[in-house]
Amino acid sequence: MEANNSLFPKSICLYLSLISAVIGSTQPQPQPQPWPLQFHSILVMNSSKGLLQIDDLWYDFPNGRNFNIIQNQLGRKLYSLEWNNGTSYYYTLDSDKVCSSKHDPVGILRPNWLDGANYLGQKNKDGFLCNVWEKADIVWYYEDVITKRPVYWSFNTGTIAHFMTFEVGRVLEDPNWQAPVYCFEEANQQKKPALELPATLNMMRQVQSIPIPTVL
Repeated sequence: MEANNSLFPKSICLYLSLISAVIGSTQPQPQPQPWPLQFHSILVMNSSKGLLQIDDLWYDFPNGRNFNIIQNQLGRKLYSLEWNNGTSYYYTLDSDKVCSSKHDPVGILRPNWLDGANYLGQKNKDGFLCNVWEKADIVWYYEDVITKRPVYWSFNTGTIAHFMTFEVGRVLEDPNWQAPVYCFEEANQQKKPALELPATLNMMRQVQSIPIPTVL
């Protein structure tokens, strides 16, 4: 009788473990929150070479535009202005008046650009419990479990970015979206580009070029 009693608790524990495993296996995986149509963020970035940057990011999907104002540590401030028609301008506003332009048919990131990303589980990052996704072996995206705000992302080059602010609905005033006149001067366009697009922006264009899976 005593032997049977000793088996009973073990049987209950095994049964409960099986039930828990079945319930856990049927839970749907978290899905990344689509980006708001308009937002403003400040990001602190660190490249694989230790280059520190502050990225003043303005995302405005309804108007088809995206703006990264990048301050290099103790260095030049660079402006990367992208339009959904594929036109991009990368320039400075200092006395050098340098500007490069590029056309890429993919346009700016869509709000649902993370659709089809691989869910990797939960990790703690920068003091936040985050859901983590990977997209195309290019970018790893960390989203706060509670607020659904982006916290951190990293790229396959080793560059990392920490989101310091995330202001939904904030929009940069229209005059600030105008590239300087020297970006449109023919003589300037014929020069060999003095500025190159940051590697992170080129990688995000690669992500944007990946077709979004269709949900049947």
